[in-house]
Amino acid sequence: MRLRLVPKETSFDFFSRWKMWLGLSALLMVVGFASFAIQGLNFGIDFRGGTTIRTESTQPVDVGTYRGAIEPLGLGDVSITEVFDPTFDEDEYVTMIRIQAQEGAESVTAEMVENVHAALKSVEPDIKFVSVESVGPKVSGELVQTAVLAVALAIGAVLVYIWLRFEWQFALGAVAALVHDVILTIGVFSELQIKFDLAIIAALLTIVGYSLNDTVVVFDRVRENLRKYKKKDLKEVLNLSINETLSRTVMTSVTTLLALISLYVLGGDVIRGFVFAMIWGVIVGTYSSVFVASTILLWLGVKRDWTKPSNTSGNQFANIDA
Repeated sequence: MRLRLVPKETSFDFFSRWKMWLGLSALLMVVGFASFAIQGLNFGIDFRGGTTIRTESTQPVDVGTYRGAIEPLGLGDVSITEVFDPTFDEDEYVTMIRIQAQEGAESVTAEMVENVHAALKSVEPDIKFVSVESVGPKVSGELVQTAVLAVALAIGAVLVYIWLRFEWQFALGAVAALVHDVILTIGVFSELQIKFDLAIIAALLTIVGYSLNDTVVVFDRVRENLRKYKKKDLKEVLNLSINETLSRTVMTSVTTLLALISLYVLGGDVIRGFVFAMIWGVIVGTYSSVFVASTILLWLGVKRDWTKPSNTSGNQFANIDA
């Protein structure tokens, strides 16, 4: 007996309450914008500037012990990451300690570095500071601009790709879903004040790719069914296409979430923000593929006079049972 996450054949009407779904999305986007405008993002060291210290010791690293030793110094946001490299000796243990820029200074002062060194020596006597590097506010500002540009270019490339592969109505629907996903992700980070660093930018770009993949699968089936059922109303074709790909969509999302939840629980603080962004992105990406991208396509309409059949229409994984 095979386990199914959804029945083999479904006939849900995904557009019976399309105004409610679009209204919910619009409300969440407004809340995200308002939170961003009022309290902004809790930028990490990558975007605020600070000091990075590379340490070496001959004893295994205990990140919790290191953090406990530094915490009484009151340095604000401190990130401690153990570095792994196959070229290291057996008794060579390396960490990267990143300390946010202190108020009124571009970087941590030499005196404060000495205090950190002394604090860590109290728990690890043979620890050495191999290098100390500072990132000022100017460099951090450039990182913010580069990150925004990277996300904007990714969405722009998606617009062109979908436009060339399908029609402009499909392209606008897909991009609307991607913008929706990015805004809601940034909004939840602003609302919860979770640390926002370069890893979250990587998560945003991954979310864009995941959401696009889901949307293209649905749109491919829509295009195929538009040719197959030329007399059916567009709403019926969209409902049929989403139902036909629903099994694949649910299975992909659930299996991805299982892996991400495991990482969130067991992965530790270093990757928790990144994994949280991915979990949220998978949820809103799946939602937007069905209730945002397809609804925008229904609202815009699409031509029905294709005369040449597509050899690449449909998707070989669309009917996989979940």
